[in-house]
Amino acid sequence: MRIWPGQPTPLGATWDGEGVNFAVFSHGATAVELCLFDAAGHERRVPMHERAARVFHCYLPDVRPGQQYGFRAHGPWEPERGRRFNPHKLLIDPYAKAISGRVEWSDALFGYEVGHPDADLAMSTTDSAPFLPKSVVVDTAFTWGDDRPPQTPWPRTIIYECHVKGMSIRHPDVPEELRGTYLGLAAEPILDHLLALGVTAVQLLPVHHFVSEHRLSELKLTNYWGYNSIGFFAPDPRYACSNLGGQVDEFKTMVKSFHRVGIEVFLDVVYNHTAEGNHLGPTLCFRGIDNEAYYQLVPGNGRYHQDFTGCGNTLNVPHPRGLQLVLDSLRYWVEQMHVDGFRFDLAPALARDPSEFSSFSKFFQTIAQDPILSRTKLIAEPWDVGPGGYRLGAFPPGWAEWNGRYRDSIRRFWRSDEGQVPELASRLSGSSDIFQGSDRGPYASVNFVTCHDGFSLRDLVTYEQKHNEENGEENRDGHGDNASRNWGVEGPSDSPQVTRLRERMLKNFFATMAFSQGVPMISHGDEIGRTQRGNNNAYCQDNETTWLDWTLDERARELLAFTRKVLGIRASNPVFRRRKFFAGNPVTDTGIKDVLWLGPDGRELSDADWAKPRLRALGMLIHGEASDELDERGRPNRGQTLLLWFNAGNRARTATLPTMREVGRWYEIVNTAQPTHRVPRGREVSVAPHSMVMVSYDCDPE
Repeated sequence: MRIWPGQPTPLGATWDGEGVNFAVFSHGATAVELCLFDAAGHERRVPMHERAARVFHCYLPDVRPGQQYGFRAHGPWEPERGRRFNPHKLLIDPYAKAISGRVEWSDALFGYEVGHPDADLAMSTTDSAPFLPKSVVVDTAFTWGDDRPPQTPWPRTIIYECHVKGMSIRHPDVPEELRGTYLGLAAEPILDHLLALGVTAVQLLPVHHFVSEHRLSELKLTNYWGYNSIGFFAPDPRYACSNLGGQVDEFKTMVKSFHRVGIEVFLDVVYNHTAEGNHLGPTLCFRGIDNEAYYQLVPGNGRYHQDFTGCGNTLNVPHPRGLQLVLDSLRYWVEQMHVDGFRFDLAPALARDPSEFSSFSKFFQTIAQDPILSRTKLIAEPWDVGPGGYRLGAFPPGWAEWNGRYRDSIRRFWRSDEGQVPELASRLSGSSDIFQGSDRGPYASVNFVTCHDGFSLRDLVTYEQKHNEENGEENRDGHGDNASRNWGVEGPSDSPQVTRLRERMLKNFFATMAFSQGVPMISHGDEIGRTQRGNNNAYCQDNETTWLDWTLDERARELLAFTRKVLGIRASNPVFRRRKFFAGNPVTDTGIKDVLWLGPDGRELSDADWAKPRLRALGMLIHGEASDELDERGRPNRGQTLLLWFNAGNRARTATLPTMREVGRWYEIVNTAQPTHRVPRGREVSVAPHSMVMVSYDCDPE
């Protein structure tokens, strides 16, 4: 085999049409071998003699796409100093564009002798290659044609969080051979469903190549969610019809299909930690290539890892090469895979310089100055498990955040907790108390009631206790405080009264999300009443517990129709898509405020009213001219004047309708307690217990 010097950039394996350039960074390694594998698993080792700027590199003109490979790094074995080089361990390329196969758990995957009295200090000499997935050389060329990013403005964005496999694996109209794959997710029946909902963006649970933990494999379970990444450039082949690099083209085809119908694609990315765990974890990639560079280690004791994630380690983003890895990965997914945005798991861990969170961190500054990444949609999960880890509202301009306070407030209000009305008003109006201080608008608040983590929406109104026995941890895992309510019976019920109330609550949640300022996010399947049978931590359930059941009964069809309706109302009325927060000031010369908070008597709430802990009803009047949306010519888009009534109490309320200056009439357009739409009699509207009603003011009833 011919071996040429090659170049130190770009990192990874790069096919140029004639051969492949290999480059891998390691500050501490004394030598690196490139290991090539044939179809039978036979290994050939190629010494990488060239080194520049701490990068080992070579060029092989006889290698082609589909070639499986890995690295072996030689260097000091000094765990107490953070150095864990072990040439007996095959290593995945940190920049691999594709990875074939899965980890087959064996003691050989650990850099130390498992069971040795010195724990992780005694170096293992067992070869790990038979048990480790191999990196794959890929040809990144793809016919994108006229593919264009939809570039949906933030105020018009509606996010649908979903799992690639779970969405299509049980869909009867998706071709059987495509179910559970990237291509299955982009099949016409799924696209039609999302378009009918009004979804503008899908947010995919992690698709970076990930590893199921050793503990789960022993329990015959698997990491279904995928929050255990090992390949930040490689789409996981679990969701592909083909292997050896075919998953790359299939992912691109999926993105192209979504873009064709105007739907953006966001990735849930896990750059906060890797699948290698703490000092007792396996050596799969980063630990063996350069443990000191890629992980944050405990100062003064390099044997141990800093853990701001609860997963055993924290990626060393403050290190120049750690930061480069994350940024190179993000750019790759935007430039080569045409992804439109990212949701960053445990995002504060990326902005610790080195241990304290900073909104001026290198990570934020670099992204803000990047001509590619600064134009993408960036969403933070604004908490981790490190000191001061709950950072909601602390992210810089340009970033949106999962609003956990929105989730908690909406759940508690509709559960009928006391003292929730002031908090509800803040969340409905875009959470200016959280985000205005960072010079952001309502778009910064990603509003959700449920997500992949926790109860599904159906379970939120069916269970008050978690039921995670199937996870193998005796129901100790998962959140204990869910702010849920079963409305009379724990679990499924045949009681018509309980069933009716639960269906009403589901509609209340969807209507509240649809009519709140900010960006709504739906958890996949909630719109058809998906259940996980009370499991609020189904990360390890790759089965019918988590897969969507597309068999729709009458209740599911009714809920789906209602969800489409309220999201359609949102899309048609610009007052729900404000770019700036409400000011509480009169609109033009009408004397009517852009938003007015009313009591059931039709009067504006006083300070004394807001302070009443037993207040469980709230009226929100939004004037049609409160819209600050502009048309293509820069002219204001006037919306409808709307009055929303929220009643979380146990008795019906008769709400007085305000007198408007314009001649017109009020019309009921949404009622979560009954399907009929009525013209209110006189100046009153009835709001049933535990329900929401919306009325619009038509200035031209003729």
